[in-house]
Amino acid sequence: MTQKTELYVPKGATANDRYVVDIDPGRAGWTHSSLRIVELGPDGTHTFTTGDSEWIVLSLNGGCTVRVSGESGESGGEEGAEFQILGRESVFAGVSDFVYAPRDARVQIASGAGGRFALAGAKCERRLPARYGPAPEVPVEDRGSGTCARQVRNFASADAFECDKLITVEVITPGGNWSSYPPHKHDENRPGEETELEEIYYFEIEGPGGFGYQRVFPSREGGSDVLAEVRSGDAVLVPDGWHGPSIAQPGHSMYYLNVMAGPGSERQWRICFHPEHTEGYR
Repeated sequence: MTQKTELYVPKGATANDRYVVDIDPGRAGWTHSSLRIVELGPDGTHTFTTGDSEWIVLSLNGGCTVRVSGESGESGGEEGAEFQILGRESVFAGVSDFVYAPRDARVQIASGAGGRFALAGAKCERRLPARYGPAPEVPVEDRGSGTCARQVRNFASADAFECDKLITVEVITPGGNWSSYPPHKHDENRPGEETELEEIYYFEIEGPGGFGYQRVFPSREGGSDVLAEVRSGDAVLVPDGWHGPSIAQPGHSMYYLNVMAGPGSERQWRICFHPEHTEGYR
């Protein structure tokens, strides 16, 4: 299990010469979920091989061209494809289109104007075809009410877009509101009730000086336990435990990208709510 001191990943803690965020299963201490953030200047390019994982390329800001080919770079076959991501000005501007790249492929991202792009990944078994996800087809859900209202963008939720293992969504929490609430967990395989999923929260906060808070607390003896003050570029790992609330500073909306995957044979998001926090809420 991931050590408690490693659950909060401040901005820059995993940066290297390729990525400003680079969290893989080895760094997280688990088996499936990954997140990378790449920054490209004008006319910048980035190339990577997908290896044993499937990946979604998502704009945080800016547009790009995504080329997917075989691992050796050949352009033939179903993965010899090119897609245009129109992107967005920022994560707070609205949903973005995206591209799915399968395992055992080579991917090139090229951006004329430059931008920042998230690579959400998961170790997988099946090799699915490369595909484009249009922004107008992203299901957007208004979840909760009052001070717990937030917007969920289910661009690659389990029932919105086909992947083998990967589940990934975006959440916008208005300033002063709580999200990821009631606290919930998904750290056990209980058929029909709960699925085991490792989860990454990646945060951005609207406006200078903005911050938020993320809570994870144990669902078992010795389990994950962290209360983190989060700012743009930070991440929190959730290998197990109850997680929530995510709290946005008044006047500063909070964005987070959730990346989830796990060992179960079925790709499902089944969660268990904390029984002490649900009365009078749901």
